Amino acid sequence: MAVQDVARQLPEISVLREHCRSLAVLEAILSPEWEARYYSFNDRWSETASMASMNGAGDEFSIVFSLAGAYVRGFAHESPMSPYAEDGPWHGVLDDVPDAFRSCVEEPAFCDKDDMPVVTACTWRETDDVAWKTGRIDYPDEQPDDPDGAEYLFQLLVNRSPEAFQRWAEDYYEAPVAVEAVVHVFASRPLSDSVVNALNPEITVADLA
Repeated sequence: MAVQDVARQLPEISVLREHCRSLAVLEAILSPEWEARYYSFNDRWSETASMASMNGAGDEFSIVFSLAGAYVRGFAHESPMSPYAEDGPWHGVLDDVPDAFRSCVEEPAFCDKDDMPVVTACTWRETDDVAWKTGRIDYPDEQPDDPDGAEYLFQLLVNRSPEAFQRWAEDYYEAPVAVEAVVHVFASRPLSDSVVNALNPEITVADLA
């Protein structure tokens, strides 16, 4: 699975944004210390945009939600399409990004100290688009199953079921995760102490505030 396959399975922007918020809420409950979390959400990333992010073991993604739409960039550090293997982004990954998201491509937070975009997979959707778009990419000749890391990076954005999150979280945190509480959060229902305690008995809603 590559980024084109992921793009075909992503929902509309508003649904993706809410799902990313839910992932961040669940992570805030399971991991009160921000540094240990995989998934986060910054609703005030800028005056006009919010950002969802994943960061773990050298792999990461960022999703900017703005008035223009949504821009997704991911980086898998072991991908053969790493910009550090080619001294720049792999051909086609960023070439077709529209002007509406050019500031995201050049965003310092998504580049290294030499201003090189740190990216192996990218997809975007402008507000009026009917589907997600990607560049025209020539993948490596010796193409692995997940050449750009998109399948791994965006696994919980493609499979948005509570059970998928439960499996991932139980593997990562090595502890049981109450799927009923995950269902509650994924439905964007108000948090209660009983829901929070089902996931982490050591904190309350007030602690999360």
